Amino acid sequence: MNQNKKTAFSAADILLPRTSAMSDAWAVCACDQYTGEPAYWAQTDAIVGQKPSTLRLILPEVYLEDADVADRISKIHDTMQEYLKNEVFEEYENAMIYLERIQSDGKCRAGLVGKIDLEQYDYTKGSTSLVRATEATVAERIPPRVKIRRGAEIELPHIMILLDDVKKTVIEPLSAKTDAMTKVYDTELMQGGGSIRGWLVPADAQEKILDALCTLGDASNFAEGTAPLVYAMGDGNHSLATAKAFYEEWKAANPDADTEGCPMRYALVELVNLHSDALEFEAIHRILNEVDAAKLLADMTAALDLRTDGKAPQAMEILMNGTKTTYYIHQPTSNLTVGSVQSFLDAWLKANGGKIDYIHGADVVERLAASPNSMGILLPDMQKSELFPTVIKDGALPRKTFSMGHAADKRFYMECRRIDGE
Repeated sequence: MNQNKKTAFSAADILLPRTSAMSDAWAVCACDQYTGEPAYWAQTDAIVGQKPSTLRLILPEVYLEDADVADRISKIHDTMQEYLKNEVFEEYENAMIYLERIQSDGKCRAGLVGKIDLEQYDYTKGSTSLVRATEATVAERIPPRVKIRRGAEIELPHIMILLDDVKKTVIEPLSAKTDAMTKVYDTELMQGGGSIRGWLVPADAQEKILDALCTLGDASNFAEGTAPLVYAMGDGNHSLATAKAFYEEWKAANPDADTEGCPMRYALVELVNLHSDALEFEAIHRILNEVDAAKLLADMTAALDLRTDGKAPQAMEILMNGTKTTYYIHQPTSNLTVGSVQSFLDAWLKANGGKIDYIHGADVVERLAASPNSMGILLPDMQKSELFPTVIKDGALPRKTFSMGHAADKRFYMECRRIDGE
């Protein structure tokens, strides 16, 4: 197979648990979920018990700032070595895995697992790389995660990368071919996570996938002078940024090394079509506390030319003093309402002080906004069709721009890959 096609995505040597090690305790939810619910992770630990599990290979972020975090990381690295030594895994070389995830709502989300080339990924705002961040990357979140990756022999992805594949040419054709594929897993997922099954993609189908990805990246599909964007981050942006940072660290320490064959140059990911019917974007609202709400509203009105009449494409609802008012932005600074609002809030909070939190439910925002010195901002849902054009035009969006589904439907760890000693 021609792996040199300029796709950034390719087959990988994938590790999966042998049949004797596979159980419904193997796969666990992405480590950055349920960070405010330690009981969820305690229950996960009880479900896993002594069975082989990806829980023993990750650090749930609920524990990231605990006093024993160094010991937890050391134990993770020891368990990786133990699983490799005891042949918990079977390795599938040059593999792509087509998967079907049945979500908690019963919808089927199709995906494709392989590796992404970190040389073709740049998360900085204004990047023109084939692989780009969709939301701002917080640099301070990377070093603690690098500590986990440094010394690890295995990586596990909760990274989901989106394709703007309107014609459904890359992933969807595989659904009709599963009878001729080798199934490598089929299991229920714990704690309301639905179920998942996966198949090895044959070599000829892999070739068609690479061809389709090349077509998606053809310059003729983009405005003249615009760098093609093929892979946009959906979930796991900081996880991929961590892999990139660790790879750059390794390159700096090994300036004469062959990077082409370096396992750290790549990261295991799942591709998902933005246009999957199972994929839904939800707004993330804002709550401001410990602020002079009247001054905040006056300053925002002046900066963004807010009006309660004269409808404009960008609009939001502001909750103050028990009232809810719709405001239209007549002087936007971004392609999206959330971008215009967040850019203003970042600067205002820096100058005036106060606290901001990011809330999924409108009812929660309404309740919290009733407190003194508070303001709630209800933002519109982002349309999926807006994502790629906005990232191309504005660069990475502000943090907490959108959410892809509920926590239970986030990626569960299943596949692994060696990143040390390949």
